[in-house]
Amino acid sequence: MPNEIFITPATNETRQDIVSLLQSEKLPVEDLPVSLANFFIAHNNGEIIAAIGLERYENYGLLRSLVVHKDFRNNNIAGKLITALEGKAKKDGVEILYLLTETAPDYFAKKGYEKISREDVPEALKQSSEFSHVCPVSAVVMKKQLL
Repeated sequence: MPNEIFITPATNETRQDIVSLLQSEKLPVEDLPVSLANFFIAHNNGEIIAAIGLERYENYGLLRSLVVHKDFRNNNIAGKLITALEGKAKKDGVEILYLLTETAPDYFAKKGYEKISREDVPEALKQSSEFSHVCPVSAVVMKKQLL
């Protein structure tokens, strides 16, 4: 059982821990942005146990790299990260958040995201590495209206 979990913005100093956590869950890291200014982390006793990121494309956002260490799942950590990310996205003027998932469409549906087809994704997002080559075409595309 985790102690108190803190959600904070990621920093350059936390980058390698985020990369290691993503790699441990076999999630892509080769296309992580240089700056993780739009990423959040969850930590427990100084250990990074979860992360989430936002990529910005015009007035759209791409939710990416949501990961929770297996020992800390089912503690609403992912939900808290999503809330933090959506709050920042709204504050920054993101109108719609998109995501790609192979494993969690039901989870994101409970968070208000709806399945859409790849054809309905704005062109700006289709140029992202996540859409163009990192995530397989079998990944489910979802969106959520923020503003």
